[in-house]
Amino acid sequence: MAALLSNFRNTMILSAVLALVMILAYGLHHGAADILFWQAVLRWLHVGFGILWIGLLYYFNFVQIRVMPSIPAELKPAVSKYIAPEALFWFRWAALLTWVVGVLLAGSRGYLLEAFTLGATEGFADKGHIMIGIGMWLATIMFFNVWAFIWPAQKIALGIKEGFDADAKAAAAKKAMLFSRTNTLLSLPMLTAMAMNQTLFS
Repeated sequence: MAALLSNFRNTMILSAVLALVMILAYGLHHGAADILFWQAVLRWLHVGFGILWIGLLYYFNFVQIRVMPSIPAELKPAVSKYIAPEALFWFRWAALLTWVVGVLLAGSRGYLLEAFTLGATEGFADKGHIMIGIGMWLATIMFFNVWAFIWPAQKIALGIKEGFDADAKAAAAKKAMLFSRTNTLLSLPMLTAMAMNQTLFS
């Protein structure tokens, strides 16, 4: 077992296989691979990608940004050249997949337009659509921040995109930090809408 768990790829493959067995079990229990079953699969993917995205957002803000100033200068390249680029790879793609699968889920459930218009298309009659719409807009802003501001700035700050001096890198690092903090600020209200809506309005 230790040999299996020592290899990240094999651990994740086994975890995915076990998850597929669980999905199959749910399908057999449900009795049909109908729209409801596939909505459940989409919700599973949405939550899974969301955990990876927000987990990394919290890693950056709870750990990396706060600790970096105290790391000796000679050790900082270990973070900036190896850890941060890898974390940012999973971070940005998890953000994209969370958003795309969330849109697919809302579309399949029949409330995409109603939520994105915050209930305006139905005269603001459905409070559930208003509340989940707020959550969806917060998530959309956060997703946009990742791809339009955080990742481009991090490429400069970390030297992935070359040709920038120390001042430009410092300015880019500050910009990335501020947008990352903006996403951290929005994360708890967004998660509140996503979690509570399913219980109170679904």
